[in-house]
Amino acid sequence: MATRLADLPKALLHDHLDGGLRVNTVLELAADIGYEDLPVTDPAALSDWFHQGGSGSLENYLEAFSHTIAVTQTAPSLERVAYEAVVDLAADGVRYAELRFAPTLHTAAGLEPTEVVAAVAAGIRAGEADTGCVARLIVDAMRQMNDSEDVAKLAVASRRLGVVGFDLAGPEAGYPNGNFRAACHHAGDGNLAVSVHAGEGDGTSQIWQALHRCNAKRIGHGVRIIEDTTVVDGVITGLGSLAAYMRDLRVPLEVSVSSNLHTGVFPTPAAHPVGLLHRAGFAITINTDNRLMSGTSMTEEFELLRRHHQFDLEDFHLVTRSAIEAGFGEWPERRRLIAEIDGHYRALGSSR
Repeated sequence: MATRLADLPKALLHDHLDGGLRVNTVLELAADIGYEDLPVTDPAALSDWFHQGGSGSLENYLEAFSHTIAVTQTAPSLERVAYEAVVDLAADGVRYAELRFAPTLHTAAGLEPTEVVAAVAAGIRAGEADTGCVARLIVDAMRQMNDSEDVAKLAVASRRLGVVGFDLAGPEAGYPNGNFRAACHHAGDGNLAVSVHAGEGDGTSQIWQALHRCNAKRIGHGVRIIEDTTVVDGVITGLGSLAAYMRDLRVPLEVSVSSNLHTGVFPTPAAHPVGLLHRAGFAITINTDNRLMSGTSMTEEFELLRRHHQFDLEDFHLVTRSAIEAGFGEWPERRRLIAEIDGHYRALGSSR
Protein backbone atom coordinates (compact mmCIF):
# COMPACT_ATOMS: atom_id res chain seq x y z
CA MET A 1 0.00 0.00 0.00
CA ALA A 2 1.56 3.26 -1.14
CA THR A 3 -0.37 5.36 1.38
CA ARG A 4 1.07 5.31 4.89
CA LEU A 5 -1.36 3.71 7.31
CA ALA A 6 -0.54 6.42 9.85
CA ASP A 7 -1.99 9.00 7.44
CA LEU A 8 -5.35 7.30 7.00
CA PRO A 9 -8.32 8.85 8.83
CA LYS A 10 -9.74 6.49 11.43
CA ALA A 11 -12.68 6.04 13.78
CA LEU A 12 -12.62 4.24 17.13
CA LEU A 13 -15.55 2.95 19.18
CA HIS A 14 -13.88 0.82 21.86
CA ASP A 15 -11.05 2.34 23.87
CA HIS A 16 -10.84 2.13 27.67
CA LEU A 17 -9.65 5.32 29.31
CA ASP A 18 -7.84 3.50 32.13
CA GLY A 19 -6.19 1.20 29.59
CA GLY A 20 -4.59 3.98 27.56
CA LEU A 21 -2.54 6.15 29.92
CA ARG A 22 0.89 7.38 28.90
CA VAL A 23 3.61 5.66 30.93
CA ASN A 24 5.17 8.98 31.93
CA THR A 25 1.78 10.19 33.10
CA VAL A 26 1.40 7.10 35.30
CA LEU A 27 4.79 7.83 36.87
CA GLU A 28 4.07 11.53 37.38
CA LEU A 29 0.64 10.93 38.88
CA ALA A 30 2.06 8.24 41.17
CA ALA A 31 4.73 10.67 42.39
CA ASP A 32 2.13 13.39 42.95
CA ILE A 33 0.07 11.24 45.33
CA GLY A 34 2.89 9.19 46.83
CA TYR A 35 1.72 5.95 45.27
CA GLU A 36 4.54 3.43 45.83
CA ASP A 37 3.05 0.19 44.51
CA LEU A 38 4.18 0.45 40.89
CA PRO A 39 6.20 -2.65 40.00
CA VAL A 40 9.07 -0.54 38.55
CA THR A 41 9.76 3.17 38.13
CA ASP A 42 11.94 3.21 35.03
CA PRO A 43 9.73 4.37 32.13
CA ALA A 44 10.92 1.75 29.65
CA ALA A 45 10.69 -1.05 32.20
CA LEU A 46 7.24 0.09 33.29
CA SER A 47 6.08 0.17 29.68
CA ASP A 48 7.31 -3.40 29.27
CA TRP A 49 5.58 -4.43 32.49
CA PHE A 50 2.25 -2.94 31.44
CA HIS A 51 2.34 -4.77 28.12
CA GLN A 52 0.11 -7.77 28.67
CA GLY A 53 1.02 -9.70 25.54
CA GLY A 54 1.76 -12.80 27.57
CA SER A 55 -1.16 -12.62 30.00
CA GLY A 56 -3.01 -15.47 28.30
CA SER A 57 -6.45 -14.76 29.76
CA LEU A 58 -8.86 -11.90 30.20
CA GLU A 59 -8.65 -12.19 33.99
CA ASN A 60 -4.83 -11.90 34.01
CA TYR A 61 -4.94 -9.08 31.47
CA LEU A 62 -7.25 -7.04 33.68
CA GLU A 63 -4.90 -7.18 36.68
CA ALA A 64 -2.66 -4.43 35.26
CA PHE A 65 -5.49 -1.93 35.60
CA SER A 66 -5.09 -1.74 39.36
CA HIS A 67 -2.20 0.72 38.91
CA THR A 68 -3.77 3.02 36.31
CA ILE A 69 -6.92 3.18 38.41
CA ALA A 70 -4.92 3.89 41.59
CA VAL A 71 -3.34 7.02 40.11
CA THR A 72 -6.61 8.42 38.69
CA GLN A 73 -8.61 9.09 41.84
CA THR A 74 -8.70 12.89 41.65
CA ALA A 75 -10.50 15.26 39.31
CA PRO A 76 -7.25 16.80 37.93
CA SER A 77 -5.76 13.37 37.17
CA LEU A 78 -8.93 12.22 35.42
CA GLU A 79 -9.16 15.42 33.40
CA ARG A 80 -5.50 15.06 32.42
CA VAL A 81 -5.70 11.47 31.21
CA ALA A 82 -8.91 12.17 29.28
CA TYR A 83 -7.30 15.14 27.57
CA GLU A 84 -4.16 13.17 26.73
CA ALA A 85 -6.24 10.30 25.35
CA VAL A 86 -7.94 12.58 22.83
CA VAL A 87 -4.63 14.21 21.89
CA ASP A 88 -2.95 10.83 21.39
CA LEU A 89 -5.81 9.46 19.33
CA ALA A 90 -5.92 12.55 17.14
CA ALA A 91 -2.17 12.20 16.51
CA ASP A 92 -2.91 8.64 15.33
CA GLY A 93 -5.38 9.89 12.73
CA VAL A 94 -8.56 9.26 14.71
CA ARG A 95 -11.34 11.65 13.68
CA TYR A 96 -14.12 10.17 15.83
CA ALA A 97 -13.64 8.36 19.15
CA GLU A 98 -15.80 6.94 21.91
CA LEU A 99 -13.85 6.53 25.15
CA ARG A 100 -15.26 4.30 27.86
CA PHE A 101 -14.58 4.00 31.58
CA ALA A 102 -16.16 2.87 34.85
CA PRO A 103 -16.76 5.90 37.12
CA THR A 104 -17.21 3.69 40.22
CA LEU A 105 -13.55 2.63 40.00
CA HIS A 106 -12.42 6.22 40.55
CA THR A 107 -14.24 7.03 43.80
CA ALA A 108 -11.79 5.52 46.32
CA ALA A 109 -10.43 8.94 47.33
CA GLY A 110 -13.82 10.47 47.91
CA LEU A 111 -15.01 11.71 44.52
CA GLU A 112 -18.68 11.26 43.80
CA PRO A 113 -19.45 9.38 40.55
CA THR A 114 -20.96 12.56 39.12
CA GLU A 115 -17.70 14.40 39.82
CA VAL A 116 -15.73 11.63 38.12
CA VAL A 117 -17.79 11.90 34.95
CA ALA A 118 -17.58 15.69 34.99
CA ALA A 119 -13.77 15.62 35.25
CA VAL A 120 -13.39 13.17 32.37
CA ALA A 121 -15.86 15.14 30.28
CA ALA A 122 -13.88 18.34 30.89
CA GLY A 123 -10.68 16.67 29.69
CA ILE A 124 -12.39 15.36 26.58
CA ARG A 125 -13.83 18.77 25.73
CA ALA A 126 -10.37 20.33 26.06
CA GLY A 127 -8.88 17.61 23.86
CA GLU A 128 -11.55 18.19 21.22
CA ALA A 129 -10.91 21.92 21.26
CA ASP A 130 -7.17 21.46 20.75
CA THR A 131 -7.30 18.71 18.11
CA GLY A 132 -10.60 18.74 16.24
CA CYS A 133 -11.10 15.05 17.03
CA VAL A 134 -14.74 14.42 17.92
CA ALA A 135 -14.81 12.43 21.17
CA ARG A 136 -17.71 11.12 23.24
CA LEU A 137 -18.08 9.04 26.41
CA ILE A 138 -19.47 5.60 27.24
CA VAL A 139 -20.03 4.79 30.91
CA ASP A 140 -19.16 1.25 32.02
CA ALA A 141 -20.65 -0.90 34.74
CA MET A 142 -18.31 -3.66 35.89
CA ARG A 143 -19.94 -7.09 35.98
CA GLN A 144 -18.00 -8.15 39.08
CA MET A 145 -19.48 -5.27 41.07
CA ASN A 146 -23.04 -4.86 42.33
CA ASP A 147 -23.89 -1.34 41.21
CA SER A 148 -24.86 -1.77 37.55
CA GLU A 149 -28.28 -0.17 37.93
CA ASP A 150 -26.83 2.85 39.72
CA VAL A 151 -24.21 3.21 36.97
CA ALA A 152 -26.91 3.02 34.30
CA LYS A 153 -28.80 5.81 36.06
CA LEU A 154 -25.59 7.86 36.23
CA ALA A 155 -25.01 7.35 32.52
CA VAL A 156 -28.51 8.50 31.60
CA ALA A 157 -28.20 11.55 33.86
CA SER A 158 -24.85 12.49 32.30
CA ARG A 159 -25.93 12.81 28.68
CA ARG A 160 -25.41 16.58 28.77
CA LEU A 161 -21.72 15.96 29.49
CA GLY A 162 -21.21 13.99 26.30
CA VAL A 163 -22.16 10.52 27.53
CA VAL A 164 -23.64 8.66 24.56
CA GLY A 165 -23.77 5.07 25.80
CA PHE A 166 -23.82 2.52 28.60
CA ASP A 167 -21.66 -0.61 28.62
CA LEU A 168 -21.12 -3.81 30.60
CA ALA A 169 -17.43 -4.66 31.02
CA GLY A 170 -15.14 -6.80 33.18
CA PRO A 171 -14.72 -10.58 33.38
CA GLU A 172 -17.20 -12.64 31.39
CA ALA A 173 -16.74 -15.98 33.13
CA GLY A 174 -19.27 -16.37 35.93
CA TYR A 175 -21.11 -13.17 35.07
CA PRO A 176 -23.85 -13.87 32.49
CA ASN A 177 -24.90 -10.73 30.68
CA GLY A 178 -28.53 -11.62 31.26
CA ASN A 179 -28.04 -10.96 34.98
CA PHE A 180 -27.66 -7.26 34.14
CA ARG A 181 -30.85 -6.93 32.16
CA ALA A 182 -32.35 -4.35 34.53
CA ALA A 183 -29.38 -1.98 34.20
CA CYS A 184 -29.31 -2.23 30.42
CA HIS A 185 -33.05 -1.70 30.18
CA HIS A 186 -32.82 1.36 32.41
CA ALA A 187 -30.26 2.83 30.02
CA GLY A 188 -32.43 1.96 27.03
CA ASP A 189 -35.56 3.34 28.68
CA GLY A 190 -33.60 6.55 29.19
CA ASN A 191 -32.91 6.66 25.45
CA LEU A 192 -29.23 5.85 25.89
CA ALA A 193 -27.56 3.36 23.58
CA VAL A 194 -26.15 0.11 25.01
CA SER A 195 -22.95 -1.70 24.07
CA VAL A 196 -22.02 -4.92 25.88
CA HIS A 197 -18.73 -6.81 26.10
CA ALA A 198 -19.51 -10.33 24.89
CA GLY A 199 -17.94 -13.17 22.97
CA GLU A 200 -14.42 -12.40 24.14
CA GLY A 201 -13.80 -14.64 27.14
CA ASP A 202 -16.98 -16.70 26.80
CA GLY A 203 -18.72 -17.87 23.65
CA THR A 204 -21.91 -17.26 21.77
CA SER A 205 -24.22 -17.53 24.80
CA GLN A 206 -22.93 -14.22 26.13
CA ILE A 207 -23.47 -12.63 22.70
CA TRP A 208 -27.05 -13.92 22.56
CA GLN A 209 -27.73 -12.56 26.04
CA ALA A 210 -26.22 -9.18 25.16
CA LEU A 211 -28.51 -8.90 22.15
CA HIS A 212 -31.73 -10.39 23.46
CA ARG A 213 -31.59 -9.80 27.20
CA CYS A 214 -29.67 -6.51 27.28
CA ASN A 215 -30.84 -4.99 23.98
CA ALA A 216 -27.26 -4.16 22.96
CA LYS A 217 -26.90 -2.09 19.81
CA ARG A 218 -23.23 -3.06 19.44
CA ILE A 219 -21.14 -5.95 20.74
CA GLY A 220 -17.78 -5.28 22.39
CA HIS A 221 -15.41 -7.80 20.77
CA GLY A 222 -17.95 -10.46 19.75
CA VAL A 223 -15.35 -12.36 17.74
CA ARG A 224 -16.37 -15.77 19.06
CA ILE A 225 -19.41 -15.48 16.84
CA ILE A 226 -17.10 -17.35 14.48
CA GLU A 227 -18.09 -20.44 16.51
CA ASP A 228 -21.59 -20.14 14.99
CA THR A 229 -20.26 -20.30 11.43
CA THR A 230 -18.88 -22.97 9.11
CA VAL A 231 -15.46 -22.24 7.64
CA VAL A 232 -14.13 -24.15 4.64
CA ASP A 233 -10.77 -23.40 3.04
CA GLY A 234 -10.50 -20.01 4.71
CA VAL A 235 -14.00 -18.82 3.79
CA ILE A 236 -17.20 -18.69 5.83
CA THR A 237 -19.59 -20.96 3.96
CA GLY A 238 -22.42 -21.25 6.47
CA LEU A 239 -24.02 -19.29 9.29
CA GLY A 240 -25.91 -20.43 12.35
CA SER A 241 -29.03 -18.50 13.28
CA LEU A 242 -27.25 -16.14 15.69
CA ALA A 243 -24.46 -15.35 13.24
CA ALA A 244 -27.00 -14.77 10.48
CA TYR A 245 -28.99 -12.47 12.76
CA MET A 246 -25.89 -10.40 13.50
CA ARG A 247 -24.76 -10.21 9.88
CA ASP A 248 -28.15 -9.49 8.39
CA LEU A 249 -29.20 -6.92 10.97
CA ARG A 250 -25.75 -5.29 10.71
CA VAL A 251 -24.99 -5.55 14.43
CA PRO A 252 -21.59 -3.85 14.74
CA LEU A 253 -18.71 -5.81 16.24
CA GLU A 254 -16.11 -3.75 18.13
CA VAL A 255 -13.11 -5.87 17.13
CA SER A 256 -9.74 -5.42 18.89
CA VAL A 257 -7.25 -7.85 17.37
CA SER A 258 -4.22 -7.21 19.60
CA SER A 259 -6.29 -7.39 22.77
CA ASN A 260 -7.87 -10.67 21.68
CA LEU A 261 -4.42 -12.13 21.09
CA HIS A 262 -3.15 -10.97 24.47
CA THR A 263 -6.12 -12.41 26.36
CA GLY A 264 -5.66 -15.75 24.64
CA VAL A 265 -8.85 -15.75 22.58
CA PHE A 266 -6.82 -16.59 19.45
CA PRO A 267 -3.20 -17.78 19.24
CA THR A 268 -1.84 -15.74 16.30
CA PRO A 269 -2.85 -12.73 14.20
CA ALA A 270 -3.50 -14.98 11.21
CA ALA A 271 -5.79 -17.19 13.29
CA HIS A 272 -7.99 -14.25 14.29
CA PRO A 273 -11.33 -14.34 12.40
CA VAL A 274 -11.52 -10.62 11.66
CA GLY A 275 -10.76 -11.12 7.96
CA LEU A 276 -13.22 -13.99 7.65
CA LEU A 277 -16.00 -12.03 9.31
CA HIS A 278 -15.27 -8.86 7.34
CA ARG A 279 -15.38 -10.65 4.00
CA ALA A 280 -18.53 -12.54 4.96
CA GLY A 281 -20.36 -9.23 5.35
CA PHE A 282 -20.39 -8.70 9.12
CA ALA A 283 -20.35 -5.09 10.34
CA ILE A 284 -16.75 -4.97 11.51
CA THR A 285 -15.19 -1.99 13.27
CA ILE A 286 -11.54 -1.86 14.31
CA ASN A 287 -10.49 -0.77 17.80
CA THR A 288 -7.58 -0.57 20.24
CA ASP A 289 -9.34 -1.64 23.47
CA ASN A 290 -6.37 -0.80 25.75
CA ARG A 291 -3.52 1.07 24.11
CA LEU A 292 -1.19 0.79 27.13
CA MET A 293 -1.81 -2.84 28.08
CA SER A 294 -1.70 -4.02 24.48
CA GLY A 295 1.03 -1.63 23.36
CA THR A 296 -1.00 -0.67 20.33
CA SER A 297 -2.55 2.13 18.32
CA MET A 298 -5.07 2.31 15.52
CA THR A 299 -2.21 2.48 13.03
CA GLU A 300 -0.73 -0.71 14.48
CA GLU A 301 -4.12 -2.44 14.38
CA PHE A 302 -4.42 -1.46 10.70
CA GLU A 303 -0.94 -2.86 10.10
CA LEU A 304 -1.99 -6.23 11.58
CA LEU A 305 -4.94 -6.28 9.20
CA ARG A 306 -2.80 -5.36 6.20
CA ARG A 307 -0.11 -7.91 6.99
CA HIS A 308 -2.18 -10.87 8.14
CA HIS A 309 -5.61 -10.36 6.56
CA GLN A 310 -4.76 -8.58 3.30
CA PHE A 311 -6.79 -5.46 4.05
CA ASP A 312 -6.36 -2.80 1.40
CA LEU A 313 -7.48 0.81 1.05
CA GLU A 314 -11.05 -0.22 0.23
CA ASP A 315 -11.24 -2.37 3.37
CA PHE A 316 -9.87 0.37 5.63
CA HIS A 317 -12.36 2.81 4.13
CA LEU A 318 -15.23 0.40 4.78
CA VAL A 319 -14.39 -0.39 8.40
CA THR A 320 -13.79 3.30 9.17
CA ARG A 321 -17.08 4.31 7.61
CA SER A 322 -18.83 1.45 9.42
CA ALA A 323 -17.46 2.66 12.74
CA ILE A 324 -18.78 6.19 12.30
CA GLU A 325 -22.14 4.90 11.09
CA ALA A 326 -22.30 2.68 14.20
CA GLY A 327 -21.30 5.47 16.57
CA PHE A 328 -23.61 6.62 19.32
CA GLY A 329 -22.79 10.33 18.95
CA GLU A 330 -24.93 12.98 17.31
CA TRP A 331 -25.84 12.06 13.73
CA PRO A 332 -25.23 15.51 12.16
CA GLU A 333 -21.65 15.45 13.50
CA ARG A 334 -21.10 11.89 12.33
CA ARG A 335 -22.63 12.61 8.93
CA ARG A 336 -20.20 15.48 8.50
CA LEU A 337 -17.28 13.22 9.41
CA ILE A 338 -18.45 10.51 7.01
CA ALA A 339 -18.45 13.02 4.16
CA GLU A 340 -14.97 14.21 5.09
CA ILE A 341 -13.56 10.71 5.43
CA ASP A 342 -15.20 9.52 2.21
CA GLY A 343 -13.56 12.44 0.42
CA HIS A 344 -10.18 11.66 1.95
CA TYR A 345 -10.25 7.98 0.99
CA ARG A 346 -11.55 8.66 -2.50
CA ALA A 347 -8.71 11.12 -3.04
CA LEU A 348 -6.38 8.27 -2.17
CA GLY A 349 -8.03 5.98 -4.70
CA SER A 350 -10.85 4.22 -2.85
CA SER A 351 -13.87 3.57 -5.06
CA ARG A 352 -16.40 3.19 -2.23
